[in-house]
Amino acid sequence: MRHLIDTNRSSLEAWLTERRLPAYRARQVRRWIFEDRAGNFDDMSDLPKPLRTALAEDFTLWSTKTVHRHSVADGTEKLILETADGHRIECVLIREDERRTLCVSTQVGCAMGCVFCASGIGGVIRNLTTGEILEQMLLVERLLPKTERLNHIVVMGMGEPLANLDRLLPALAEASSPQGLGIGARKITISTVGLPGGIDRLAEQNIPYHLAVSLHAPDDMLRNELVPTSKRIKLSEILEAADRFYAATSRRVTFEYVLLAGINDKAEQAARLAKLLDGRPVLVNLIPYNPVDGLPYRTPTDDALGRFVGTLEKAGVQVQVRKRKGDKISAACGQLRRIRPEGDSPRETFALERS
Repeated sequence: MRHLIDTNRSSLEAWLTERRLPAYRARQVRRWIFEDRAGNFDDMSDLPKPLRTALAEDFTLWSTKTVHRHSVADGTEKLILETADGHRIECVLIREDERRTLCVSTQVGCAMGCVFCASGIGGVIRNLTTGEILEQMLLVERLLPKTERLNHIVVMGMGEPLANLDRLLPALAEASSPQGLGIGARKITISTVGLPGGIDRLAEQNIPYHLAVSLHAPDDMLRNELVPTSKRIKLSEILEAADRFYAATSRRVTFEYVLLAGINDKAEQAARLAKLLDGRPVLVNLIPYNPVDGLPYRTPTDDALGRFVGTLEKAGVQVQVRKRKGDKISAACGQLRRIRPEGDSPRETFALERS
């Protein structure tokens, strides 16, 4: 059966036309999905019963099921979803004042191999479809009170977003469309470990979303240790691609930096990072390490964090420190992981898109 959420409006209109039904019914169906939070086809009460029956015969509304839902006192919630082919992914709802932010996954696992991140443990299985990416947003929005809606999206969950742009960009187009979820494009951020080809593609298409690039080190030698798959990509290449993105879009790039105690949190490393970014209109988002079971890394001390921040600010770099949310349910940055069903094995040779 076809996944209705993975079916665009024109395809749905064609399906209706084949059955000699008016095309305007597509608008009604989409309204039930994106605005009225329908849980099943019977909820679509203003559609004729025969149409609801036909939809149920040809389409499935949901392709994933929620197998676990975890929440914590700070308002963070994590959903573990199981896909139709039996894989599991995670997404996170973050509440802060009036903001309702969803951290979205784009792949089953991750191939980037950041040594401190749970998402890459076991490698990557496959890309998520456009519908599976959208479905995370729709399922989480259905958890909110009717008076609340998602208003921010961060593509910072499992997977490398720029390795799945062909499915991600249509999902974000639906999320930002007034006929979709209506989330402002400037309230959507795509985060990448730094794939120059993907960054260039975003620049060429002048995508309206914010870009965050993960550095984690001020030099290639240390970065290659922390992000082994980046050995063929130099920091200079990533920065040049970020410069081209800024030139094409006029949108300031955020550079993310996970601080690991005793490894990349020294003041002299902050000074080298500031020199690397000198002259660029950037924001540095520092992320104190969130512990992952089985990994040996530690969170930096408050003193080390303060010295790092102070060194950057003294050099004129704008800095913010990410608040830790959801770490008690392994929902904080770097803690999302692929839970493999019995008999599943990682596919390290998974082919990533480099366009």
